[in-house]
Amino acid sequence: MDLSTKKIIWGQFGAAIDTLENAINACPDDLWFDNSQYHQYWYIASHALFWLDYYLSEDTEKFKPPAPFGMEEMDPAGVIPDPPYSKEQLLAYLEHNRKKCRDSIFSMTDELADKPHNFRKGSICFAELLLYGMRHVQHHAAQLNLILRQKNDIGSPWVFQAKI
Repeated sequence: MDLSTKKIIWGQFGAAIDTLENAINACPDDLWFDNSQYHQYWYIASHALFWLDYYLSEDTEKFKPPAPFGMEEMDPAGVIPDPPYSKEQLLAYLEHNRKKCRDSIFSMTDELADKPHNFRKGSICFAELLLYGMRHVQHHAAQLNLILRQKNDIGSPWVFQAKI
C-alpha cells in the first residue's frame, strides 16, 4: 500500500479519533456520570475505545486492553465496568489507541490489508476493518456530541483532518 493512501486513511481515521477526544474533553463533570439516559457518557466513550483497540489487534483471541480496562465489553450479559472510568483514564486509552491506529495504518502492507480478520460479527479484510472501526468511532463521537448539545447546549469543534 502506497504512502499517499496511508496518509489519506490516517487523515480521516485520526480525525474521527480527534473528534472523540474533543467530545470527551468537552463533557462537563456533572454530565460524565449522568444516568438519566440509557448509557452514561463515560460508558459510551469507553465502549468506543475498547472496540477500537480490539479491531486494531492482529490476534483477537489474545486481545487484552491495557490496565485498568477489563473485558466487560465481551460479556454477553452487557456488564458495565464498575467503578466507572474517569475522563483521564479514557483520554490515556484514547492516546494508546491513536498510536496503535496510526502505527497500524503506516505499517500496513498490501498483504496485511488483504488479510482476513475474524471477529464476533464475521470476517473481513483488515483494510475494510479499518473503515469499519473508523465508522464505529465516528458514530459514538457523534452520539456524545448529540448528548452534549441536548443536555448542555454545547458542542465540540469539527475536525477536518488529523495531523499527519
